[in-house]
Amino acid sequence: MAMNGNYCHNYHQGKIREVTTVKSMNISLPDAMRTYIEEKVASGGYSSVSEYFRELVRQDQKRQAAERLETMLLEGLNSGNATEMTPDDWEDIRQAVRERIAKKKGSNQG
Repeated sequence: MAMNGNYCHNYHQGKIREVTTVKSMNISLPDAMRTYIEEKVASGGYSSVSEYFRELVRQDQKRQAAERLETMLLEGLNSGNATEMTPDDWEDIRQAVRERIAKKKGSNQG
């Protein structure tokens, strides 16, 4: 990730993957927390205080996504007995997809 003015470039395999606008945010911290963060940055773990906080937010986003996934999986497991899909079930799904595609193509042409 590299900062360029008010933009943040996210790189993947040497190519810019995403360019996002960067806004400033001010936060208040107790001295002990501020010292801790400054030490983390000084030790080379992060390039800046901003990078430290961005990493914390990314970790929190991943944790919440994992929690949502686990909740959905548990709901699925607890939703009753699984039933095997039949060839007719799969054909019904294929037909529904074909109809959605046809409808989408029709709305894009008009």
